[in-house]
Amino acid sequence: MALTAGLAALVFTARNMLVLIGLALFLAVGLEPAVASLVRRRLPRWAAITAVCGGLTAVVGGFIAAAIPPLIAQVEAFRTHAPAYLTTLTAHNSIIGNLNDRFHLRQSLEQAVTSSSAVNGVFGAGLVVVNAVASTGIVLVLTVYFLGSLPGLRTGFYRLIPRSRRPRAIRLGDEIATRVSGYVLGNLATSLITAIFVYAWLLILKVPYPLLLAVMVGLLDLIPTIGSTLGGIIVCLAALTVSLPVALGTAVFFVVYRLLEDYLLWPRIMSRAVQVSPLATIVAVLLGGTLLGVIGALVAIPIAAAVQLIVREVALPRLDQR
Repeated sequence: MALTAGLAALVFTARNMLVLIGLALFLAVGLEPAVASLVRRRLPRWAAITAVCGGLTAVVGGFIAAAIPPLIAQVEAFRTHAPAYLTTLTAHNSIIGNLNDRFHLRQSLEQAVTSSSAVNGVFGAGLVVVNAVASTGIVLVLTVYFLGSLPGLRTGFYRLIPRSRRPRAIRLGDEIATRVSGYVLGNLATSLITAIFVYAWLLILKVPYPLLLAVMVGLLDLIPTIGSTLGGIIVCLAALTVSLPVALGTAVFFVVYRLLEDYLLWPRIMSRAVQVSPLATIVAVLLGGTLLGVIGALVAIPIAAAVQLIVREVALPRLDQR
């Protein structure tokens, strides 16, 4: 009993690091099919890992290199015109201006910014950013190490299974790995589609900084459940600098697109990539987000795919034999 309590306390203490380790293993399993494909072409495993990681780095770096100049220009233009936008929003004939006149929002905001709690909040936000960067670095390094160690880890795990059941376990493990890889690719495809639609919408309505906002929404959309909502709020605030009707139209666009993405696009892509039904996809994301937050929503679908596969291949045949 004491040993169980000690292990539970140890897991609770190290829960944040365990989440990072689990996320790194999840990403490594998702990238493993690409590495294995190169290994089958007689490329050494270290070279295959280098090629996959280098290819991803080149794609991301090329995208950033292509996007940085217009992004910098748009950020600089936003910084230059920010005072004019603030003046426009707080004008007496605008909705925000009327609210400011009635509730003195600007004075309250200035007092909040100059208060010690706001300063502490800034330092807290800075600490969050530092922790996020450090956590990202840990996950990336662990992912590379897991990629190099996956064959040995997989062999060691399979040896723990009785020999008579080992072939089925190997088949199930390989199928689960394939579905995890499909999930990673499906998530990237969904975010890319979202960024394209947002960019087209912002261009049509002539909202400023369309590329900057579309890239931001695409990156945030990688976070299940809350990512696209947070991006939509930011974009609506940017659209408010154009006019209230444009902001309202943008809000309606995000609500409609979020419904289409959550209940049509995302389930269909995942049903093809991970072979999980749309209903199971929605339920898994909701339960995962409730239990473990963002990380839970991120890994919920692969876990649901693994559970569904085990039930179909192991539990149901045993029940049919009784």
